[in-house]
This record gives sequence, structure tokens and C-alpha cells, in this order.
Amino acid sequence: MRLAIFNSFSPLKLLVVAETRFASIIIMLKRFFQVKQHLRNMVISEEWMSYREDDVEKAQTVRDYVLNDLWWDKVAYILRFIGPIYEMLRVAGTDAPILHKVYEMWDSMIENVKKEIYQNEGKEEY
Repeated sequence: MRLAIFNSFSPLKLLVVAETRFASIIIMLKRFFQVKQHLRNMVISEEWMSYREDDVEKAQTVRDYVLNDLWWDKVAYILRFIGPIYEMLRVAGTDAPILHKVYEMWDSMIENVKKEIYQNEGKEEY
């Protein structure tokens, strides 16, 4: 029932990614962030209230997370922090000879990750 309710609110579908796939959690988290507004619309809808009667505690927990801006800020930070690492690993995860690309990307990746950490902690880079 929950999936049917979600599908009525979102043109994008939630992904079912096998755990064996590279970075499956990151892929699912990206999609989750993409459908953020649809999730918000869903948990404030009449349909959600009718579902809620089936399992009030779970429905309330989901609603609390989906409507919590601080929680979404953490999700966004995780995606920004992981982004440079994920991109480098994707490039490196081929059978092609790309060692030269990894060397080029390494410094850039480290700087981008540092930048996200410093911005998140409200510190200036040194």
C-alpha cells in the first residue's frame, strides 16, 4: 500500500538496487533525495492518513523524517561529501588502463571532500 501511495505522487520510481552493485546505498540515497518533495507531499496527504491507521508508529516515524529539514540537510551533506569519492571510484572501476586518470583525479577529489567538510563545519580552509 505504501508503494502504491508513493507511485501516485511521484513520476520517478524508487530504485531497488542489489547490494552487490557498486555503491548501491549511494545510488538509492541519490534517488531518495530526488523524490524528496514527492515524499513530503505523500506524507501530508489524505491517503497517508488512511495508511497511518494500519501502523501508526511506523507511519509517524516516516513522516517525522520526511518532514525534518535537518535530516534532509544531513542527506544532502552525505551526497556532497561522497560525490567526489564516488566519481573517482566509478572511473577507476573499469578494466581499461586508467591509472593516469586516477592520479589526476586524486588531488581534486581530496580537495573537494575537504571543502565539503570545512563548509559543513563552518570552518575556513587553511
